Amino acid sequence: MASATVTIPARFNGPPTSANGGYACGALAVHLDGTAEVTLRLPPPLERPLDLTVDAERALLHDGELLIAEARPSGVDLAPPRTVTPDEAARATGGYDGFTRHAFPTCFVCGPQRAAGDGLRLFPGPVDGADGIVAAPWTPTADVAGADGAVDPAIVWAALDCPSYFGGPVGRLAVLGRLTAQLRAAVQVGVPYVVLGWRGSSEGRKHDAASAIVDADGTAVAVARARWIELRDDGPA
Repeated sequence: MASATVTIPARFNGPPTSANGGYACGALAVHLDGTAEVTLRLPPPLERPLDLTVDAERALLHDGELLIAEARPSGVDLAPPRTVTPDEAARATGGYDGFTRHAFPTCFVCGPQRAAGDGLRLFPGPVDGADGIVAAPWTPTADVAGADGAVDPAIVWAALDCPSYFGGPVGRLAVLGRLTAQLRAAVQVGVPYVVLGWRGSSEGRKHDAASAIVDADGTAVAVARARWIELRDDGPA
């Protein structure tokens, strides 16, 4: 069993004092080969070394004795429900729900209070004529590149996170409980993509949704299945 530490920089927050769920999932998933299912047990803390252990079957992230997240190899068989053009995605952002109400407006991925070049500023809004689908354009910038020049895989996981919320339990205060993602091709800096989110089924406080990053040819270069957990006794977020 291999062990190391992982520290999530404060830049990659979701709520103000904890990590964006998708980024935290990706930071753990990169230690497994292939597609991974990551379950978040507790809010991932920022700017603190977390203990990472990896074996052939799983990767674990601990904060002392507390289990923060667990990743296991998995699979995702998903395809976007329809093609969304870059023009449609650009128009959709005008209806982004987060412009009028947002529980975490400084979220690295979808927070409208994050500046360009700091947050991803992904603002997925409803696509005209496509009930239940949200979309946003995304052209990754050099500040999110990894060592190989392509977008850091943890950033790709982050970009798959919030669109699934806005395509799923939007309007309810919910947190990411589980994300299963498959990165099918490298996401390139400076290349325009469309990020999609769409809803799945719901049972009680559990809401399933999905997301994808699609290139100019309509090919899904990354897909994810998400489970959101609605917090108890809340009103509209």
